[in-house]
Amino acid sequence: MAGDIGLLLHRAGFGPTPVELAAARLAGYEATVRALTAPSTPDVGASASPMPQIGADPINRYRNPTDAQRAAVDVERRRQTRLITQWWLDRMTVADHQTREKLIFFWHGHWATSIGKVIRPQLMMLQHQTLRSTTDFGVMSHRMVRDPALNYWLDNQLNTRSAPNENLGRELMELFMLGIGNYTEQDVKAAGRAMTGWKIDYNRAVTYFSKASHDPGEKTILGVRRRYTSDTLVDLLLSKEVCRRFVAARLWFRYGSTHQPIPAAVESAMVAAFPDSMAMLAAMFGSEGFQATAGQMVKQPVEWLVGAMRQLGLRLGSLPEETVDLILYGLGRLGQLPFSPPSVGGWPAGTLWLTAGTAQLRLSTAGRLAGLASVGPLSPESLASLLAVPTWSNRTFAALKHAANPRELLTLGLISPEYLVT
Repeated sequence: MAGDIGLLLHRAGFGPTPVELAAARLAGYEATVRALTAPSTPDVGASASPMPQIGADPINRYRNPTDAQRAAVDVERRRQTRLITQWWLDRMTVADHQTREKLIFFWHGHWATSIGKVIRPQLMMLQHQTLRSTTDFGVMSHRMVRDPALNYWLDNQLNTRSAPNENLGRELMELFMLGIGNYTEQDVKAAGRAMTGWKIDYNRAVTYFSKASHDPGEKTILGVRRRYTSDTLVDLLLSKEVCRRFVAARLWFRYGSTHQPIPAAVESAMVAAFPDSMAMLAAMFGSEGFQATAGQMVKQPVEWLVGAMRQLGLRLGSLPEETVDLILYGLGRLGQLPFSPPSVGGWPAGTLWLTAGTAQLRLSTAGRLAGLASVGPLSPESLASLLAVPTWSNRTFAALKHAANPRELLTLGLISPEYLVT
């Protein structure tokens, strides 16, 4: 099929470089979809940013830590958190398999878990490895209900037969697998009981099952009565058609459009590809419905930053520490840092980060990136090619023409509506 390859590359990854865009146009739309969603070569770029080894949680060094030792642990945990945050942003930037990397970030927002409560970077990295380990939503769901970080985030380690806790069971249905309106409060209560018994061994960073804490009684969930465990509960939810449609809609909302609901034909194609989330993306990208969504997605802060770094030839891993700190600070102020979603609902989509209050921060961050780049002489036309922007509006073009120097021109391009909206 014929399609807008620029749109495809912007949505499927974090922002194409001019070389990537030219190569994709030469290959054609269908071949590019296949290359993005089923890459056949190793990710050479990602090998330049190997996963960091942060070691054990520093609290493990002490049996009865003093206040001073606890303070030192907090400092070390913050250092580890900064390290893994910088690493992941760097990995997003240098990875050749952009669709795979962006999909992992999507799943992080879907199973939203924050270091702010979990505290231990080791647990966040363990969850990250789980999200990276499979594109099969069914396999992922089974692994995630046993994930230590998610269990701690939603208090499931406190969920016992004598004191049931519904948090994980509720979010499993509402936000992770079914969606609002597709279950009852009784289903939530029964799901909470089904998920009792899981504890966390913090020293080994694993969950384990305590039979004594589990409620083994029969429960009725979505009309099916049986003796449930976490795994059989997940199997039940995966078997429901509404689960397939829910996952398709979530992918559409983050890759297709925040403005219009998923078209029926696109939904059918994606549901047929379930549970392989990469195959579901391929079905979406190959649809006419996806082609009709140009101009309906606002880049989120991480997409914006990583895309800009890719196109400007920058990477956090090669920048001075003070510069990295300023960029991470700016990204956090813009409302989106990896490993730190604001709630179990993940990050909001759309224009919420494009407020008057963040305008100066966007400008200063864009200016900092522009100051680091070595791009040579620029014109509005060559800037459009560099940033993979199809065309400038008359208003933006007029502003770019009056830029005093290449740095100002590049800064204005990075905060332009044409660059922020795909």
